[in-house]
Amino acid sequence: MLFTLDIGNTNIKTGLFDGAEMVHYWRLSTTRKYTSDEMGVMITQLFDHEKIERRQVTGIIMSSVVPTVNFTVEHMCRDYFGIDPMTVGPGVKTGIDIKYDNPREIGSDRICNAVSAYTLYGGPCIYIDFGTATTFGALDENGALLGGCICPGLKLTSEALVSGTAKLPHFELVMPERVIGKTTVANLQSGVINGYVGQVIYLVNEMRREMGCPNAQVIATGGMARLIAGKSGVIDHIDGLLTLKGLRLIYEKNMKA
Repeated sequence: MLFTLDIGNTNIKTGLFDGAEMVHYWRLSTTRKYTSDEMGVMITQLFDHEKIERRQVTGIIMSSVVPTVNFTVEHMCRDYFGIDPMTVGPGVKTGIDIKYDNPREIGSDRICNAVSAYTLYGGPCIYIDFGTATTFGALDENGALLGGCICPGLKLTSEALVSGTAKLPHFELVMPERVIGKTTVANLQSGVINGYVGQVIYLVNEMRREMGCPNAQVIATGGMARLIAGKSGVIDHIDGLLTLKGLRLIYEKNMKA
């Protein structure tokens, strides 16, 4: 089986694949203070809970946007699985032609999303990852990554608004019934969430225009994807496991090479 790890700023998403099928999915907090043993014990407990033996894992691949955690995770993989993990980065085959001025700048999670989006849904397409930051990527009909854009995630936006003001209260990120709110909380929910929906609609439409593909399909992943999808009307597919599926696909490309 293949163990995949997507190390993000807030969470480490992990998936265990048996061939193309994901058999288990777990989340851990991204905690920079964990030692490799602390992380190893937590993951061991997850495996034990599902009655899976670690020796069944024959390969590990990881992507990371938190470099300070990488050594800990790599050390954990060697100590608890006896495997050196493959890391998505320079030198790893992805099958994606990255049209960035400097391809090394792009985050490994965005590369995984690009591989997964094109392989599973075809091109031209736009993928959106609603994480701590919300990232957009544009792929042409041949699977080339044309570029994209990055904006603050919905949670980050709401937290910045509250922490940067003296009287505004913390509020739950739920879609309000009306744009015109009658309480402070409703005002906040309306402005932040509806404003975010408008941002997504605008960016998708402008990306489609620049791509010359008004019907380019849009694939969304990440924790806030469902909240935005229903209201925006521009998202065609929601795939919460897009990044982990991309990791599996990249691993397979490199094992066949």
